[in-house]
Amino acid sequence: MSDIGSPVLNMAVFGAFVLVTLVIVARVNRTKGNTADYFTAGSAFGGGRNGLALSGDFLSAASFLGIAGAIAIHGYDGFLYSIGFLVAWLVNLLLIAELVRNTGRFTMGDVLSYRMRARPVRAAAATSTLVISLFYMLAQMAGAGGVVALLLGVHTRGGQAIVITVVGVVMMLYVLVGGMRGTTWVQIIKASILVLCVALMTVFLLGKFGFDISALLDQAAANNARGTKVLDPGGMFGQSGTSKLDFVSLALALVLGAAGLPHVLMRFYTVPNAVQARRSVIWAVATMAVFYLATLVIGYGASALVGSDRILAATGRENSAAPLLAFEIGGTLLLGIVSAVAFATILAVVAGLTLTASASFAHDVYANIFKRGQANPVAEVRVARLTAVFVGGLAIVGGIMANGQNVAFLVGLAFAFAASANLSTLLYSLFWRRFNTRGTLWGMYGGLMSCLVLVFLSPVVSGSTTSIFPGVDFAVFPLSNPGIISIPVSFVLGFLGTILSRDKGDEAKQAEMEVRSLTGIGA
Repeated sequence: MSDIGSPVLNMAVFGAFVLVTLVIVARVNRTKGNTADYFTAGSAFGGGRNGLALSGDFLSAASFLGIAGAIAIHGYDGFLYSIGFLVAWLVNLLLIAELVRNTGRFTMGDVLSYRMRARPVRAAAATSTLVISLFYMLAQMAGAGGVVALLLGVHTRGGQAIVITVVGVVMMLYVLVGGMRGTTWVQIIKASILVLCVALMTVFLLGKFGFDISALLDQAAANNARGTKVLDPGGMFGQSGTSKLDFVSLALALVLGAAGLPHVLMRFYTVPNAVQARRSVIWAVATMAVFYLATLVIGYGASALVGSDRILAATGRENSAAPLLAFEIGGTLLLGIVSAVAFATILAVVAGLTLTASASFAHDVYANIFKRGQANPVAEVRVARLTAVFVGGLAIVGGIMANGQNVAFLVGLAFAFAASANLSTLLYSLFWRRFNTRGTLWGMYGGLMSCLVLVFLSPVVSGSTTSIFPGVDFAVFPLSNPGIISIPVSFVLGFLGTILSRDKGDEAKQAEMEVRSLTGIGA
Protein backbone atom coordinates (compact mmCIF):
# COMPACT_ATOMS: atom_id res chain seq x y z
CA MET A 1 0.00 0.00 0.00
CA SER A 2 0.98 3.62 -0.46
CA ASP A 3 1.74 5.92 2.45
CA ILE A 4 -1.64 7.60 1.89
CA GLY A 5 -4.73 7.00 -0.17
CA SER A 6 -5.48 4.34 -2.76
CA PRO A 7 -2.71 3.46 -5.25
CA VAL A 8 -5.35 2.17 -7.69
CA LEU A 9 -7.24 5.47 -7.70
CA ASN A 10 -4.03 7.51 -7.91
CA MET A 11 -2.87 5.54 -10.94
CA ALA A 12 -6.35 5.59 -12.52
CA VAL A 13 -6.51 9.41 -12.44
CA PHE A 14 -2.96 9.73 -13.77
CA GLY A 15 -3.62 7.10 -16.46
CA ALA A 16 -6.75 8.97 -17.54
CA PHE A 17 -4.73 12.20 -17.88
CA VAL A 18 -2.05 10.48 -19.97
CA LEU A 19 -4.64 8.79 -22.19
CA VAL A 20 -6.64 11.97 -22.81
CA THR A 21 -3.57 14.10 -23.51
CA LEU A 22 -2.04 11.49 -25.85
CA VAL A 23 -5.30 11.43 -27.83
CA ILE A 24 -5.27 15.25 -28.01
CA VAL A 25 -1.59 15.26 -29.03
CA ALA A 26 -2.29 12.77 -31.82
CA ARG A 27 -5.32 14.74 -33.06
CA VAL A 28 -3.65 18.15 -33.15
CA ASN A 29 -0.46 16.85 -34.74
CA ARG A 30 -0.17 18.16 -38.29
CA THR A 31 3.57 17.72 -38.69
CA LYS A 32 4.46 16.25 -42.07
CA GLY A 33 8.22 16.69 -42.10
CA ASN A 34 7.85 20.47 -41.75
CA THR A 35 10.48 21.97 -39.43
CA ALA A 36 8.37 25.07 -38.67
CA ASP A 37 5.48 22.85 -37.57
CA TYR A 38 7.60 20.44 -35.55
CA PHE A 39 9.79 23.05 -33.80
CA THR A 40 7.44 26.03 -33.38
CA ALA A 41 3.91 24.76 -34.22
CA GLY A 42 3.89 27.04 -37.27
CA SER A 43 3.86 30.10 -34.95
CA ALA A 44 0.10 29.62 -34.78
CA PHE A 45 -0.63 30.24 -31.09
CA GLY A 46 -1.95 33.56 -29.75
CA GLY A 47 -0.57 35.38 -26.73
CA GLY A 48 -3.15 34.04 -24.26
CA ARG A 49 -2.76 30.37 -25.12
CA ASN A 50 1.01 30.67 -25.45
CA GLY A 51 1.14 32.43 -22.08
CA LEU A 52 -0.64 29.48 -20.48
CA ALA A 53 1.79 27.15 -22.26
CA LEU A 54 4.73 29.27 -21.02
CA SER A 55 3.50 28.95 -17.44
CA GLY A 56 2.96 25.23 -18.06
CA ASP A 57 6.56 24.96 -19.26
CA PHE A 58 7.83 26.94 -16.28
CA LEU A 59 5.69 25.66 -13.39
CA SER A 60 7.65 22.51 -12.78
CA ALA A 61 7.80 19.86 -10.10
CA ALA A 62 10.01 22.34 -8.23
CA SER A 63 7.16 24.82 -8.09
CA PHE A 64 4.39 22.43 -7.12
CA LEU A 65 6.24 20.00 -4.85
CA GLY A 66 9.57 21.60 -3.90
CA ILE A 67 8.37 25.07 -2.94
CA ALA A 68 5.30 23.88 -1.04
CA GLY A 69 7.56 21.49 0.88
CA ALA A 70 10.21 24.16 1.52
CA ILE A 71 7.55 26.51 2.96
CA ALA A 72 6.02 23.71 5.05
CA ILE A 73 9.37 22.82 6.63
CA HIS A 74 11.37 26.06 6.61
CA GLY A 75 8.60 28.66 6.42
CA TYR A 76 9.30 32.15 5.09
CA ASP A 77 12.58 31.32 3.36
CA GLY A 78 10.89 28.68 1.19
CA PHE A 79 8.69 31.40 -0.30
CA LEU A 80 11.80 33.23 -1.51
CA TYR A 81 12.02 30.62 -4.29
CA SER A 82 8.56 31.73 -5.47
CA ILE A 83 9.53 35.40 -5.43
CA GLY A 84 12.70 34.68 -7.42
CA PHE A 85 10.88 32.59 -10.03
CA LEU A 86 8.23 35.30 -10.51
CA VAL A 87 10.45 38.39 -10.51
CA ALA A 88 12.66 36.69 -13.11
CA TRP A 89 9.96 37.20 -15.72
CA LEU A 90 10.48 40.97 -15.64
CA VAL A 91 13.80 40.39 -17.43
CA ASN A 92 11.97 38.43 -20.12
CA LEU A 93 9.18 41.00 -20.37
CA LEU A 94 11.36 44.11 -20.57
CA LEU A 95 14.53 42.91 -22.34
CA ILE A 96 14.21 39.55 -24.05
CA ALA A 97 10.81 38.39 -25.38
CA GLU A 98 10.14 40.75 -28.29
CA LEU A 99 13.75 41.05 -29.46
CA VAL A 100 14.32 37.29 -29.45
CA ARG A 101 11.05 36.69 -31.31
CA ASN A 102 11.99 39.19 -34.02
CA THR A 103 15.58 38.00 -34.44
CA GLY A 104 15.42 34.21 -34.31
CA ARG A 105 13.47 31.45 -36.01
CA PHE A 106 13.64 28.18 -34.06
CA THR A 107 16.35 28.25 -31.38
CA MET A 108 18.53 30.48 -29.22
CA GLY A 109 21.39 29.71 -31.63
CA ASP A 110 19.57 31.67 -34.36
CA VAL A 111 19.83 34.85 -32.28
CA LEU A 112 23.41 34.40 -31.12
CA SER A 113 24.76 33.46 -34.58
CA TYR A 114 22.87 36.15 -36.49
CA ARG A 115 25.88 38.43 -36.92
CA MET A 116 28.67 36.09 -35.71
CA ARG A 117 30.59 33.22 -37.31
CA ALA A 118 27.72 30.79 -37.34
CA ARG A 119 29.34 27.37 -36.89
CA PRO A 120 31.31 27.88 -33.61
CA VAL A 121 28.54 29.99 -32.08
CA ARG A 122 25.82 27.47 -32.95
CA ALA A 123 27.99 24.68 -31.50
CA ALA A 124 28.33 26.64 -28.25
CA ALA A 125 24.57 27.39 -28.15
CA ALA A 126 23.71 23.72 -28.70
CA THR A 127 26.16 22.61 -25.99
CA SER A 128 24.69 25.09 -23.53
CA THR A 129 21.11 24.10 -24.40
CA LEU A 130 21.80 20.39 -23.94
CA VAL A 131 23.59 20.84 -20.58
CA ILE A 132 20.91 23.16 -19.13
CA SER A 133 18.04 21.01 -20.41
CA LEU A 134 19.55 17.84 -18.95
CA PHE A 135 20.19 19.51 -15.58
CA TYR A 136 16.62 20.84 -15.47
CA MET A 137 15.31 17.39 -16.40
CA LEU A 138 17.19 15.84 -13.47
CA ALA A 139 15.03 17.88 -11.10
CA GLN A 140 11.78 16.81 -12.75
CA MET A 141 12.66 13.11 -12.91
CA ALA A 142 13.93 13.15 -9.31
CA GLY A 143 10.55 14.55 -8.30
CA ALA A 144 8.82 11.69 -10.12
CA GLY A 145 10.56 9.08 -7.95
CA GLY A 146 9.51 10.69 -4.66
CA VAL A 147 5.90 11.25 -5.69
CA VAL A 148 5.50 7.69 -6.93
CA ALA A 149 6.97 6.26 -3.74
CA LEU A 150 4.44 8.22 -1.69
CA LEU A 151 1.38 7.59 -3.84
CA LEU A 152 1.89 4.03 -5.06
CA GLY A 153 3.76 2.45 -2.17
CA VAL A 154 6.87 1.84 -4.30
CA HIS A 155 9.62 2.15 -1.69
CA THR A 156 12.51 0.25 -3.28
CA ARG A 157 15.06 2.12 -5.40
CA GLY A 158 14.53 -0.44 -8.16
CA GLY A 159 10.77 0.06 -8.17
CA GLN A 160 11.13 3.85 -8.27
CA ALA A 161 13.64 3.48 -11.12
CA ILE A 162 11.03 1.54 -13.11
CA VAL A 163 8.43 4.27 -12.57
CA ILE A 164 10.90 7.02 -13.54
CA THR A 165 11.55 5.03 -16.72
CA VAL A 166 7.81 4.84 -17.47
CA VAL A 167 7.48 8.62 -16.97
CA GLY A 168 10.40 9.14 -19.37
CA VAL A 169 8.89 6.89 -22.02
CA VAL A 170 5.49 8.64 -21.89
CA MET A 171 7.25 12.00 -22.16
CA MET A 172 9.11 10.79 -25.28
CA LEU A 173 5.76 9.75 -26.81
CA TYR A 174 4.45 13.32 -26.37
CA VAL A 175 7.47 14.74 -28.21
CA LEU A 176 7.68 12.12 -30.96
CA VAL A 177 3.95 12.08 -31.73
CA GLY A 178 3.03 15.74 -31.24
CA GLY A 179 6.09 17.91 -31.81
CA MET A 180 5.71 21.49 -30.56
CA ARG A 181 2.00 21.71 -31.39
CA GLY A 182 1.09 18.65 -29.34
CA THR A 183 3.47 19.55 -26.52
CA THR A 184 2.00 23.07 -26.35
CA TRP A 185 -1.52 21.69 -25.88
CA VAL A 186 -0.24 19.40 -23.12
CA GLN A 187 1.29 22.47 -21.43
CA ILE A 188 -1.97 24.45 -21.75
CA ILE A 189 -4.06 21.62 -20.28
CA LYS A 190 -1.54 20.98 -17.51
CA ALA A 191 -1.25 24.68 -16.56
CA SER A 192 -5.04 25.08 -16.43
CA ILE A 193 -5.50 21.99 -14.26
CA LEU A 194 -2.55 22.91 -12.01
CA VAL A 195 -3.74 26.46 -11.29
CA LEU A 196 -7.33 25.25 -10.77
CA CYS A 197 -6.11 22.53 -8.42
CA VAL A 198 -3.98 24.81 -6.21
CA ALA A 199 -6.76 27.45 -6.17
CA LEU A 200 -9.31 24.89 -4.96
CA MET A 201 -6.87 23.50 -2.39
CA THR A 202 -6.29 27.04 -1.12
CA VAL A 203 -10.03 27.74 -0.79
CA PHE A 204 -10.70 24.39 0.95
CA LEU A 205 -7.75 24.96 3.26
CA LEU A 206 -8.71 28.49 4.24
CA GLY A 207 -12.28 27.27 4.76
CA LYS A 208 -11.04 24.84 7.43
CA PHE A 209 -9.75 27.86 9.37
CA GLY A 210 -12.81 30.06 8.77
CA PHE A 211 -10.83 32.05 6.18
CA ASP A 212 -8.70 33.37 9.04
CA ILE A 213 -5.08 33.47 7.83
CA SER A 214 -3.80 34.29 11.32
CA ALA A 215 -5.38 31.09 12.66
CA LEU A 216 -3.72 29.13 9.86
CA LEU A 217 -0.29 30.60 10.61
CA ASP A 218 -0.68 30.02 14.37
CA GLN A 219 -1.51 26.36 13.74
CA ALA A 220 1.41 26.07 11.28
CA ALA A 221 3.82 27.35 13.94
CA ALA A 222 2.34 25.01 16.57
CA ASN A 223 2.81 21.95 14.32
CA ASN A 224 6.30 22.82 13.08
CA ALA A 225 9.51 21.71 14.74
CA ARG A 226 10.85 25.27 14.43
CA GLY A 227 7.86 26.77 16.26
CA THR A 228 7.15 30.45 15.67
CA LYS A 229 10.51 30.81 13.88
CA VAL A 230 8.82 29.23 10.85
CA LEU A 231 7.12 32.60 10.32
CA ASP A 232 10.41 34.53 10.35
CA PRO A 233 13.24 34.83 7.80
CA GLY A 234 16.31 32.66 8.33
CA GLY A 235 14.94 29.13 8.30
CA MET A 236 16.95 28.01 5.27
CA PHE A 237 19.31 30.95 4.88
CA GLY A 238 20.92 33.36 7.31
CA GLN A 239 22.14 30.94 9.96
CA SER A 240 25.75 31.76 9.04
CA GLY A 241 27.75 34.03 6.78
CA THR A 242 28.05 31.24 4.20
CA SER A 243 24.30 30.60 4.08
CA LYS A 244 23.60 34.33 3.66
CA LEU A 245 25.98 34.40 0.71
CA ASP A 246 24.35 31.22 -0.61
CA PHE A 247 21.00 32.99 -0.53
CA VAL A 248 22.35 35.96 -2.51
CA SER A 249 23.81 33.50 -5.01
CA LEU A 250 20.51 31.62 -5.31
CA ALA A 251 18.56 34.88 -5.69
CA LEU A 252 20.84 36.00 -8.54
CA ALA A 253 20.44 32.64 -10.27
CA LEU A 254 16.64 32.63 -9.95
CA VAL A 255 16.10 36.24 -11.04
CA LEU A 256 18.52 36.14 -13.97
CA GLY A 257 18.15 32.49 -14.97
CA ALA A 258 14.66 32.47 -16.50
CA ALA A 259 15.79 34.74 -19.35
CA GLY A 260 18.43 32.18 -20.32
CA LEU A 261 16.35 29.00 -20.15
CA PRO A 262 16.33 27.50 -23.67
CA HIS A 263 12.84 25.98 -23.41
CA VAL A 264 11.41 29.36 -22.35
CA LEU A 265 13.20 31.21 -25.17
CA MET A 266 12.01 28.67 -27.75
CA ARG A 267 8.39 29.27 -26.79
CA PHE A 268 8.62 32.87 -28.01
CA TYR A 269 8.73 31.45 -31.56
CA THR A 270 5.33 29.73 -31.28
CA VAL A 271 3.53 33.08 -31.67
CA PRO A 272 3.18 35.03 -34.94
CA ASN A 273 4.84 38.31 -33.88
CA ALA A 274 6.58 40.26 -31.11
CA VAL A 275 3.33 41.78 -29.79
CA GLN A 276 2.00 38.30 -29.08
CA ALA A 277 5.34 37.32 -27.52
CA ARG A 278 5.03 40.20 -25.06
CA ARG A 279 1.38 39.32 -24.42
CA SER A 280 2.47 35.73 -23.74
CA VAL A 281 4.77 36.89 -20.95
CA ILE A 282 2.03 39.04 -19.39
CA TRP A 283 -0.40 36.08 -19.37
CA ALA A 284 2.31 33.82 -17.97
CA VAL A 285 3.16 36.27 -15.15
CA ALA A 286 -0.52 36.64 -14.19
CA THR A 287 -1.01 32.85 -14.13
CA MET A 288 2.13 32.26 -12.09
CA ALA A 289 1.32 35.04 -9.61
CA VAL A 290 -1.93 33.25 -8.73
CA PHE A 291 -0.10 29.94 -8.48
CA TYR A 292 2.75 31.15 -6.24
CA LEU A 293 0.39 32.96 -3.86
CA ALA A 294 -1.53 29.69 -3.56
CA THR A 295 1.67 27.73 -2.78
CA LEU A 296 2.31 30.05 0.17
CA VAL A 297 -1.03 29.08 1.70
CA ILE A 298 -0.56 25.40 0.76
CA GLY A 299 2.93 25.30 2.30
CA TYR A 300 1.85 26.77 5.64
CA GLY A 301 -1.35 24.68 5.44
CA ALA A 302 0.74 21.51 5.15
CA SER A 303 2.68 22.56 8.25
CA ALA A 304 -0.59 23.27 10.09
CA LEU A 305 -2.56 20.13 9.21
CA VAL A 306 0.15 17.56 8.49
CA GLY A 307 3.07 18.79 10.59
CA SER A 308 6.74 19.07 9.73
CA ASP A 309 7.70 15.80 11.47
CA ARG A 310 5.22 13.72 9.46
CA ILE A 311 6.27 15.39 6.19
CA LEU A 312 9.95 14.62 6.81
CA ALA A 313 9.10 11.06 7.83
CA ALA A 314 7.23 10.41 4.54
CA THR A 315 9.02 8.71 1.67
CA GLY A 316 9.27 11.84 -0.48
CA ARG A 317 10.23 14.10 2.47
CA GLU A 318 9.71 17.79 1.55
CA ASN A 319 8.30 16.89 -1.87
CA SER A 320 5.48 15.01 -0.11
CA ALA A 321 3.96 18.08 1.60
CA ALA A 322 1.38 18.95 -1.07
CA PRO A 323 0.08 15.36 -1.58
CA LEU A 324 -0.11 14.78 2.20
CA LEU A 325 -2.07 18.01 2.61
CA ALA A 326 -4.44 17.04 -0.23
CA PHE A 327 -5.23 13.80 1.61
CA GLU A 328 -5.91 15.73 4.84
CA ILE A 329 -8.36 18.21 3.31
CA GLY A 330 -10.01 16.17 0.55
CA GLY A 331 -9.37 12.51 1.26
CA THR A 332 -8.48 9.89 -1.31
CA LEU A 333 -10.21 11.63 -4.24
CA LEU A 334 -8.38 14.97 -3.89
CA LEU A 335 -5.13 13.08 -3.36
CA GLY A 336 -5.72 11.20 -6.61
CA ILE A 337 -6.30 14.48 -8.44
CA VAL A 338 -3.23 16.13 -6.89
CA SER A 339 -1.10 13.08 -7.70
CA ALA A 340 -2.24 13.24 -11.32
CA VAL A 341 -1.43 16.96 -11.44
CA ALA A 342 2.04 16.29 -9.97
CA PHE A 343 2.73 13.61 -12.58
CA ALA A 344 1.33 15.82 -15.35
CA THR A 345 3.57 18.66 -14.21
CA ILE A 346 6.66 16.46 -14.46
CA LEU A 347 5.61 14.96 -17.81
CA ALA A 348 4.79 18.27 -19.46
CA VAL A 349 7.94 20.10 -18.36
CA VAL A 350 10.25 17.24 -19.34
CA ALA A 351 8.50 17.00 -22.73
CA GLY A 352 9.17 20.71 -23.34
CA LEU A 353 12.81 20.35 -22.31
CA THR A 354 13.30 17.29 -24.52
CA LEU A 355 11.80 19.06 -27.52
CA THR A 356 14.07 22.07 -26.97
CA ALA A 357 17.22 19.96 -26.64
CA SER A 358 16.39 17.88 -29.72
CA ALA A 359 15.49 20.97 -31.77
CA SER A 360 18.77 22.65 -30.84
CA PHE A 361 20.82 19.64 -31.91
CA ALA A 362 18.86 19.09 -35.13
CA HIS A 363 18.70 22.75 -36.17
CA ASP A 364 21.97 24.18 -34.83
CA VAL A 365 24.30 21.19 -35.12
CA TYR A 366 22.91 18.93 -37.85
CA ALA A 367 21.31 21.47 -40.20
CA ASN A 368 23.67 24.44 -39.81
CA ILE A 369 27.03 22.88 -38.84
CA PHE A 370 27.07 19.47 -40.53
CA LYS A 371 24.85 20.40 -43.52
CA ARG A 372 25.86 24.11 -43.62
CA GLY A 373 22.25 25.28 -43.82
CA GLN A 374 21.30 22.94 -46.69
CA ALA A 375 19.55 20.19 -44.69
CA ASN A 376 16.42 18.47 -45.96
CA PRO A 377 13.50 19.45 -43.63
CA VAL A 378 12.33 15.83 -43.40
CA ALA A 379 15.82 14.71 -42.37
CA GLU A 380 16.08 17.56 -39.86
CA VAL A 381 12.85 16.49 -38.16
CA ARG A 382 14.03 12.85 -38.18
CA VAL A 383 17.28 13.87 -36.46
CA ALA A 384 15.27 15.86 -33.89
CA ARG A 385 13.16 12.79 -33.10
CA LEU A 386 16.21 10.55 -32.74
CA THR A 387 17.82 13.15 -30.47
CA ALA A 388 14.65 13.27 -28.37
CA VAL A 389 14.95 9.53 -27.74
CA PHE A 390 18.63 9.88 -26.77
CA VAL A 391 18.00 12.88 -24.50
CA GLY A 392 15.02 11.11 -22.93
CA GLY A 393 17.25 8.14 -22.13
CA LEU A 394 19.83 10.41 -20.47
CA ALA A 395 17.06 12.08 -18.45
CA ILE A 396 15.84 8.69 -17.20
CA VAL A 397 19.33 7.61 -16.10
CA GLY A 398 20.00 11.01 -14.46
CA GLY A 399 16.62 11.00 -12.73
CA ILE A 400 17.32 7.59 -11.23
CA MET A 401 20.69 8.84 -9.92
CA ALA A 402 19.24 12.10 -8.52
CA ASN A 403 16.20 10.42 -6.93
CA GLY A 404 15.64 11.83 -3.43
CA GLN A 405 17.28 15.23 -3.97
CA ASN A 406 15.23 18.37 -3.18
CA VAL A 407 13.54 19.35 -6.42
CA ALA A 408 13.45 23.13 -5.93
CA PHE A 409 17.14 23.08 -5.03
CA LEU A 410 18.09 21.20 -8.23
CA VAL A 411 16.09 23.67 -10.33
CA GLY A 412 17.95 26.52 -8.63
CA LEU A 413 21.17 25.00 -10.00
CA ALA A 414 19.66 24.76 -13.50
CA PHE A 415 18.83 28.48 -13.32
CA ALA A 416 22.44 29.19 -12.35
CA PHE A 417 23.62 27.34 -15.47
CA ALA A 418 21.16 29.27 -17.67
CA ALA A 419 22.14 32.66 -16.26
CA SER A 420 25.85 31.85 -16.45
CA ALA A 421 25.97 30.45 -19.98
CA ASN A 422 23.24 32.29 -21.90
CA LEU A 423 22.14 35.58 -20.38
CA SER A 424 25.34 37.58 -20.90
CA THR A 425 25.71 36.51 -24.54
CA LEU A 426 22.03 37.19 -25.31
CA LEU A 427 22.11 40.69 -23.81
CA TYR A 428 25.45 41.56 -25.41
CA SER A 429 24.24 40.27 -28.81
CA LEU A 430 21.03 42.28 -28.66
CA PHE A 431 22.35 45.53 -27.16
CA TRP A 432 26.12 45.84 -27.84
CA ARG A 433 27.07 46.41 -31.47
CA ARG A 434 30.78 45.81 -30.83
CA PHE A 435 30.14 42.30 -29.46
CA ASN A 436 31.76 39.61 -31.61
CA THR A 437 32.31 35.87 -32.03
CA ARG A 438 35.20 35.56 -29.57
CA GLY A 439 33.19 37.38 -26.90
CA THR A 440 30.27 35.03 -27.49
CA LEU A 441 32.41 31.92 -27.14
CA TRP A 442 34.33 33.17 -24.11
CA GLY A 443 31.15 34.29 -22.34
CA MET A 444 29.20 31.12 -23.06
CA TYR A 445 31.87 28.48 -22.48
CA GLY A 446 33.44 30.44 -19.61
CA GLY A 447 30.13 30.81 -17.77
CA LEU A 448 29.14 27.20 -18.39
CA MET A 449 32.49 25.70 -17.37
CA SER A 450 32.89 27.88 -14.27
CA CYS A 451 29.39 26.85 -13.17
CA LEU A 452 30.08 23.16 -13.80
CA VAL A 453 33.40 23.21 -11.95
CA LEU A 454 32.00 25.11 -8.95
CA VAL A 455 29.01 22.76 -8.66
CA PHE A 456 31.34 19.74 -8.84
CA LEU A 457 33.49 21.18 -6.03
CA SER A 458 30.50 22.23 -3.89
CA PRO A 459 28.50 20.46 -1.13
CA VAL A 460 25.95 19.51 -3.82
CA VAL A 461 28.21 16.70 -5.04
CA SER A 462 30.17 15.70 -1.93
CA GLY A 463 30.88 16.51 1.70
CA SER A 464 27.44 16.46 3.35
CA THR A 465 24.65 14.01 4.14
CA THR A 466 22.45 15.50 1.38
CA SER A 467 25.18 15.35 -1.31
CA ILE A 468 24.92 13.16 -4.39
CA PHE A 469 28.01 11.27 -3.08
CA PRO A 470 27.75 11.61 0.73
CA GLY A 471 30.55 9.12 1.41
CA VAL A 472 33.34 11.31 -0.01
CA ASP A 473 34.41 14.91 0.53
CA PHE A 474 36.14 17.07 -2.07
CA ALA A 475 33.92 20.14 -1.55
CA VAL A 476 36.35 23.06 -1.56
CA PHE A 477 33.75 25.60 -2.74
CA PRO A 478 31.47 26.38 0.24
CA LEU A 479 28.32 27.59 -1.60
CA SER A 480 25.61 25.27 -2.89
CA ASN A 481 24.66 27.63 -5.71
CA PRO A 482 27.54 29.07 -7.79
CA GLY A 483 25.58 31.93 -9.44
CA ILE A 484 27.28 34.73 -7.48
CA ILE A 485 30.62 33.74 -9.08
CA SER A 486 29.75 32.15 -12.43
CA ILE A 487 27.27 34.81 -13.66
CA PRO A 488 29.74 37.75 -13.31
CA VAL A 489 32.48 35.53 -14.80
CA SER A 490 30.35 35.07 -17.92
CA PHE A 491 29.75 38.81 -18.34
CA VAL A 492 33.41 39.66 -17.73
CA LEU A 493 34.71 37.00 -20.14
CA GLY A 494 32.23 38.09 -22.82
CA PHE A 495 33.47 41.68 -22.45
CA LEU A 496 37.17 40.75 -22.42
CA GLY A 497 36.84 38.36 -25.37
CA THR A 498 35.29 41.15 -27.40
CA ILE A 499 37.70 43.99 -26.61
CA LEU A 500 40.78 41.74 -26.92
CA SER A 501 39.74 40.55 -30.37
CA ARG A 502 40.65 42.35 -33.59
CA ASP A 503 37.35 41.22 -35.12
CA LYS A 504 35.18 44.32 -35.53
CA GLY A 505 32.23 42.31 -36.85
CA ASP A 506 30.04 42.84 -39.89
CA GLU A 507 28.66 46.38 -39.63
CA ALA A 508 25.92 45.69 -42.16
CA LYS A 509 24.78 42.64 -40.20
CA GLN A 510 24.91 44.63 -36.96
CA ALA A 511 22.64 47.29 -38.41
CA GLU A 512 20.32 44.67 -39.90
CA MET A 513 20.02 42.82 -36.60
CA GLU A 514 19.32 46.03 -34.71
CA VAL A 515 16.51 47.04 -37.06
CA ARG A 516 15.05 43.53 -37.19
CA SER A 517 15.12 42.99 -33.41
CA LEU A 518 13.39 46.33 -32.72
CA THR A 519 10.86 46.41 -35.58
CA GLY A 520 10.36 42.82 -36.68
CA ILE A 521 11.03 43.74 -40.32
CA GLY A 522 12.30 40.60 -42.05
CA ALA A 523 11.34 38.31 -39.17
